[in-house]
Amino acid sequence: MPTVSSVLAQAPRHDWSATEVRALFAWPFPDLVFAAQSLHRRHFDPRAVQISTLLSIKTGGCPEDCAYCPQSVHFDTGVERQKLMDLETVLAAARRAREAGATRFCMGAAWRSPRPRDLERVGAMVRGVRELGLETCVTLGMLEAQQAAYLAECGLDYYNHNLDTSPEHYGAIISTRTYQDRLDTLAHVREAGIKVCCGGIVGMGEGEDDRAELLRALANLSPHPESVPVNQLVRVEGTPLAAAEAVDPFDFVRVVAVARILMPRSHVRLSAGRTAMSPEMQALCFLAGANSIFYGERLLTTPNPEGDTDLALLHRLGMHPEHEAAGVASA
Repeated sequence: MPTVSSVLAQAPRHDWSATEVRALFAWPFPDLVFAAQSLHRRHFDPRAVQISTLLSIKTGGCPEDCAYCPQSVHFDTGVERQKLMDLETVLAAARRAREAGATRFCMGAAWRSPRPRDLERVGAMVRGVRELGLETCVTLGMLEAQQAAYLAECGLDYYNHNLDTSPEHYGAIISTRTYQDRLDTLAHVREAGIKVCCGGIVGMGEGEDDRAELLRALANLSPHPESVPVNQLVRVEGTPLAAAEAVDPFDFVRVVAVARILMPRSHVRLSAGRTAMSPEMQALCFLAGANSIFYGERLLTTPNPEGDTDLALLHRLGMHPEHEAAGVASA
C-alpha cells in the first residue's frame, strides 16, 4: 500500500491499481494534503495559478443525453439553441480575456461531433486566437483521427474531452456515447500531437470508489493529461441531476489532492461549481495541489465567480496568476 514516503519518492506512474488509489482516499486528511502539496511544490510554483477563459461558441441543441448538461435536447432547462459564433465575435472575446489576464482561451461547442464545414470555421478561430498570443483549447465532442489532425494543423494547443466519471458509474449518467468512445477521441488527439485536457465531475451520485476509478483511469493514460479539470456538479433545473446531493467540501478536496498525487506534473483545474465553493474551500483546494482556474462570469451556460473576486482571493492568499510567476519553486 502507498505511504507518504513512498509516494514522494516515486516517479510519475501509469500503472496504479484500484487498491492503491482507494488507499489514497483513505489516508488521514493531513497526510493526504501534505503529500499533494509536497509533490505540487516539486513541479510548480505553489503560489501561481494558471488562468483560462471559456467561451461557448455554439450553445444548446446537443443530441447527447449527459444527465448533468443543460445544453442537451433531451431536457427542458431553458437554454436556447444558438448558432456557431462568427469569427470576429470570438476574437473580440479572446482579446478581452487576454486583457483580463488569461493565458489560455477555451472554446466549447455543443456537438456530438463537428461537421466538416463547422470544423473549418473552428480552425479559423484557433488560428486567430493563437495570433493574439493565447494558448488555444477547444471542446467539440467526439473526434475522428483526421479531424484531430486538421486541428493540429491549425495550431490547436489543447483538446478538452472529459471522462466525466468512473467506467462503472458512466452508464447511469450517459447512454448516447460509450466510455470507449471517449477514450478513442483522446487517443486521436494524442496521435495528432495535441495536448489533452481531461477530467471529470464530482457530485453525480457516485461513490468514493467511483471517484477513485475516474482518477485511476486518468492517471493510467500515458502520458498523463496536461490539464485535469475537476468539476463540482452544477445542479441545473430540468436535468436529471437537479436534485443530486451536494458534495461534502472535504470530499471534493480529497479528489483534488489524489489527482495531484497521481498526476504530479499536470495542471489540476478548479472548473465548474466554484460559485458554490467558499473562499476557504478554494484555498484548501490550492493547498491540495489545484493550480488552474477558469476566469470569467460564465462557464458555457453556468455561472462562474466574477474575475475581480478571483483576483481578490488570490491576493488574499499571497498567490498570483501564472503568467506573473517568477519561476518554479524547488522541492
